[in-house]
Amino acid sequence: MQSKQVFNPYLPLNEYVPDGEPHVFGDRVYVYGSHDKEGGYTFCMLDYVVYSAPVDDLSDWRYEGVSYKASQDPLYSEKLPYMFAPDVVQGNDGKYYLYYCMGGDYGNGGYHNPISVAVSDKPQGPYEYLGNVHYSDGRVMKKYVCFDPAALNDNGVIRIYYGTQYGFEEEEDFLTSGKLDVEAEMFGRTREEILSYPDSINGPIMVVLEDDMLTVKEEPHHIIPYKVKGTSFEEHPFFEGPSMRKVGSKYYFVFSSWQNHELCYAVSDYPDKDFVFGGTIVSNGDVGLNGRSEKDKLNMTGTTHGSIVEINGQWYVFYHRLTHKSDYSRQVCAEKIYIKEDGSIPQVEITSCGLSEWALPAVGTYPAIICCNLTNGDMPHGSNCVYPIPFPNVTNLGEDRFIGEIEDGTLIGYKFFDYSNTSEIGVEFRYETDANRVVYDGPVRIDDRGTGHTHEKEVGALPENCWLDVKTDINGEIIGKISLDGIDNEDELAWNYVSISAQFPEGVQPLYLIYHGARKIQLRSIVFT
Repeated sequence: MQSKQVFNPYLPLNEYVPDGEPHVFGDRVYVYGSHDKEGGYTFCMLDYVVYSAPVDDLSDWRYEGVSYKASQDPLYSEKLPYMFAPDVVQGNDGKYYLYYCMGGDYGNGGYHNPISVAVSDKPQGPYEYLGNVHYSDGRVMKKYVCFDPAALNDNGVIRIYYGTQYGFEEEEDFLTSGKLDVEAEMFGRTREEILSYPDSINGPIMVVLEDDMLTVKEEPHHIIPYKVKGTSFEEHPFFEGPSMRKVGSKYYFVFSSWQNHELCYAVSDYPDKDFVFGGTIVSNGDVGLNGRSEKDKLNMTGTTHGSIVEINGQWYVFYHRLTHKSDYSRQVCAEKIYIKEDGSIPQVEITSCGLSEWALPAVGTYPAIICCNLTNGDMPHGSNCVYPIPFPNVTNLGEDRFIGEIEDGTLIGYKFFDYSNTSEIGVEFRYETDANRVVYDGPVRIDDRGTGHTHEKEVGALPENCWLDVKTDINGEIIGKISLDGIDNEDELAWNYVSISAQFPEGVQPLYLIYHGARKIQLRSIVFT
């Protein structure tokens, strides 16, 4: 039984632990991931930390401290100061082993290095550097592209999954257009080495290790074909973040697809072959859910990475969302999922409830930034990007965290609230001005795969007044209007509170706030009474 309410993101709101790999060890669930800096300019700027919770109370997350520092790795340098997405597995000796790769700004150099390993007597660490994955003669193993390692102890067999995938080699002009040189530079390999692979240097790979957790026991090889045209993976090719889970006798391969906003899965009877694409588990823009197109995504979309885990008989998917108008401040979220009798996993919608056993009671105060939908109708897709253009976003000024740049037509959605005892709703807001606007002063980077919003939709005359429509059905009637007019405060950093009575439907429903007005606003909290 949960001791308190929990919502998405489920860790402290100043914490950014993306690429979440959840594991149950003993009577606790531990989440391992990268560690982003709030408002940072690139991926994974901070050392690894671990959070854990009792398996019977997923509201009670405990900070276990820094588990491992990048400076502990011999490769640590000015060019390789960061550790990317890790995973942890318990070895046959009872110890815990951390697998990761080093990289630099924007991922530069992240495809060049071996898989590093650290060890601890405890799942939460602290971990000590152990070495690199290597062959029995001591040669460092760098076959294929060592990236995003994940680990599975498969009844005593230690399997490491890793890899990334770009589509260059499936293009007809790969050898003549310069794309081979692009790939060689990206992966830190020679043209000759890349061409020496009979299958491809790209793709998801598995290697079996000896019980020492370092030495290659079975040569690495692809678990699915690199060339996806004509296969079940054609519409959702593997990109990165391979993760393997065993469900009964079946192997579930969870991965981030080339769509770059979704976690997908494939299923096989074997740990290293014959996988058949199953579908999308979750998209951080709800793209694909009930036919939703990418154009109509419900958030800024971008990189996601995570996996699935069973906790007390319930399956969950762990993924991350984007904040601060970038891919570099990512927060871990989770949703209940359901594996059907035929082994399929229907796509789940992203919610504000997450790990909660029940809908959020519409009583008291909630941070506005737990919204699961935030869109002006024209949100960008990020892919190794940080955007200078304005659009609604979760952000912060110091310890103040809020939704900024809320413009006319912005929809802010929460799923789900229980309105059994609710008669009034209020908000803490302020008008956005030069005095309180968040100004990003770091490096700006836009990847070719990123797409900025255009505001190509027709925009008519903006209303003179400012207000929030209150709805519990996105296509339903407005049950209240929260007027935001005439509340100018001399202190532009101060927050204003306004509330209204509203006729809420009984039971569990979403909450949608739709803003109208010529002035931009910021929103810090929602209050129910």
